[in-house]
Amino acid sequence: MVLKKFTWKSILLGCLRAERSRPEPKQTCSQRLSLSDLSNPVSPISFSDLSISIFNLHVFTLKELQTVTNEFSKSNYLGEGGFGAVYKGFIDDKLRPGLKAQPVAVKVLDLDGSQGHREWLAEIIFLGQLKHRHLVNLIGYCCEEEHRLLVYEYIERGNLEDKLFNRYSAALPWLTRLKIAVGTAKGLAFLHEEEKPVIYRDFKASNVLLDSDYNAKLSDFGLAMDGPEGDDTHVTTPVMGTEGYAAPEYIMTGHLTTMSDVFSFGVVLLELLTGRRSVDKNRPNREQNLVKWARPQLKDPRKLCQIMDPRLEGQYSTEGARKAAALAYQCLSHHPKSRPTMRTVVKTLEPLLALTDIPIGPFVYIVPNEGKMLSDLEKKGKESTDECDEIRNGNTCEGKQVEIKEKGCDRHRKGHRHRRRTKSLRSRAVYSDTALYKTRGTGLYSPRN
Repeated sequence: MVLKKFTWKSILLGCLRAERSRPEPKQTCSQRLSLSDLSNPVSPISFSDLSISIFNLHVFTLKELQTVTNEFSKSNYLGEGGFGAVYKGFIDDKLRPGLKAQPVAVKVLDLDGSQGHREWLAEIIFLGQLKHRHLVNLIGYCCEEEHRLLVYEYIERGNLEDKLFNRYSAALPWLTRLKIAVGTAKGLAFLHEEEKPVIYRDFKASNVLLDSDYNAKLSDFGLAMDGPEGDDTHVTTPVMGTEGYAAPEYIMTGHLTTMSDVFSFGVVLLELLTGRRSVDKNRPNREQNLVKWARPQLKDPRKLCQIMDPRLEGQYSTEGARKAAALAYQCLSHHPKSRPTMRTVVKTLEPLLALTDIPIGPFVYIVPNEGKMLSDLEKKGKESTDECDEIRNGNTCEGKQVEIKEKGCDRHRKGHRHRRRTKSLRSRAVYSDTALYKTRGTGLYSPRN
């Protein structure tokens, strides 16, 4: 085989070549190719050789992907990011030999968007070679004329950003949040410990996908970079990424290291602890930037409870929260050398999953309808003071009926003259998510969809 010199023209021509059988790849870890290898004009590897023999990816035709996504129908539309629109599809086992039937996610490059051919190629270069349980699996791609598409495994629960900040769904329990943090840390540690290190560069909540068991997978490698090698301490690049997640030294100098990813991880860990976005313009000025607002409070146990996500309702390990907060404080240091490695992060977080000092929430108490409640109050006007105390101390409901019952207790204790006005609120049930998850035996107290 005559070895070809690499040019961007050969990439585009290589995209159009039909898939054909190739010898088994002989790649080893030390031979992993990178974007820098391809940008070298003396590189002997053509794009068509890469796509088939080394990456072992499927090269789809545009017509195949139109069939898979039902002509990119609106009913299959999942969302849109910097790369472009994403559609759900289903691959039939008859589509091509060796490809099992499975649901997939198809990303379509927006030619007018913020990303382009370079980012599309980066996804193929990195995810085509790097395989890990905490990285999303790239199945194949399509390159026809100006069309650039990527085909991934379909991840059931979507991204962390939607799960964490959606106020209309159940809050993520404490142990589920820890599990997600550990999974993403393992994914980043894997990238950083490669013989040719990889810097993710755009780590954020929306790029963390969650499968049915809340296992985290890193996605969207369009901005990923090869890290420094040999005696180099950093790589210098134009500043790219997302506001609120990028490391301060990278923003100021363009110097990129694995410690830049560690800072971004610290931001996401802080989001998991507080339930707040990295940047929220709807909050008061001093609270809009999460890191600036929360980091000074992370090392003070007395203040920590004030910044923890209120949706957790206090149902988290105090020791675990304290250690996770201390770790976030280190990750968010303004001095890169003071930050821990991602391997250290994994070793710090993983034991927190075994801590058992998680309080069980209040008992389940279904408030009866108002008519029945008032009738019962008339019959129980002479109940003991101890029973009144039990009702007050054991129930956290703010509903109208509970307040009326407390009024009955006060009447028994103080007489008819000591009446309090009650605020009219809707009846509702008092319940503990964590207690219910434990009872039902769902993994790591994970909420159900």
